[in-house]
Amino acid sequence: MSKIGKQPVLIPAGTTVTVTSKNVKITGPKGTLSRTLPREVDAKVDGEQVMVTRKGNSKTSLAMHGTWRSLINNMVNGVSKGWTRQLELVGTGFRADTTGKSLNMIVGYSHPVKIEAPEGITFKVEKMIITVEGIDREVVGQTAANIREVRPPEPYKGKGVKYVEEVIRRKAGKAAAKATTA
Repeated sequence: MSKIGKQPVLIPAGTTVTVTSKNVKITGPKGTLSRTLPREVDAKVDGEQVMVTRKGNSKTSLAMHGTWRSLINNMVNGVSKGWTRQLELVGTGFRADTTGKSLNMIVGYSHPVKIEAPEGITFKVEKMIITVEGIDREVVGQTAANIREVRPPEPYKGKGVKYVEEVIRRKAGKAAAKATTA
């Protein structure tokens, strides 16, 4: 039995969970999310919690049990509190600003890079920190990854777009390498 899968998902006040035959719909103060359950898993609302059960003991059922419990938990947290991801611009002359639903970044290329926000995602820029906010954890994470992909941090000076909590492993430069061999 999955340790994660057998834990109940607690429903906070102001959030409603509706489970139909194969659909889970969660509505909260920040919005609404819904997903279609796979055939290996079932969900049931018990008062102020959601229980996820598997229908068999196949390898797929065992894998889906904990996964879908976590996905439903992420949906509940998203519609009640929301998800955020922060990125930091490191480099001389690097800057970003928002215009409407798009993010404009100047990160050392000959042209500015423009990233459009997907449905339900908002960008905020304060100094050198870009904040990606939304209710769907997957979309927030993928949007942040797309922003980081524009200019990933390089290992010598650490310049680029990195997550705030990310630690860049630095390499010794050419001068340091020469000093150790001599």
